[in-house]
Amino acid sequence: MVFLIPLVIPSGSMVFFWKMMFANDGFLNGLLARIGISPILWLETNWAMFVIILVFIWKNLGYNIVLILAGLAGIPKDFYEAAVVDGASKWQTFKHITLPYLAPTFVLTTLMSIINSFKVFKEIYLITGNYPHDSIYMLQHFMNNMFSSLNYARLTTATTVLVLVITILATGLFRLERRVAE
Repeated sequence: MVFLIPLVIPSGSMVFFWKMMFANDGFLNGLLARIGISPILWLETNWAMFVIILVFIWKNLGYNIVLILAGLAGIPKDFYEAAVVDGASKWQTFKHITLPYLAPTFVLTTLMSIINSFKVFKEIYLITGNYPHDSIYMLQHFMNNMFSSLNYARLTTATTVLVLVITILATGLFRLERRVAE
């Protein structure tokens, strides 16, 4: 249930929770103070990247779990029974049945995770504002700041880079899927 909560709670509410958790006077710094450790500026130091990674994983893991479980449920049980009858080991069953049938699901979840990683701007912006710590200043921050200053040349370049990166990653994932399925 912990992993499915982000699917039903609005982003603003989730951001408020994480902001209160990692604020300078937040919950974690309160715990650190109780045990005698000085507070950490979670969102104003290099720790900010770890905070954003944690938020991203928590936000997207439930969705990916649901997709992978659906992919596993779609594999016919007869294949596993036939493998047992033929004397296949667990590794052989995984390699020749589970992995090829889950390859499209893995590609989908990986591609969706990559695309969602480019959409993490909203959470970072709501937690830290226009100019977050350098470690979490994402391409979307750059694009947003270039758009507000009407620098169309840099905005177009950033958009082109974004499209190229996603296209290259998607092409690589689809090629990998074909290799696994063979």
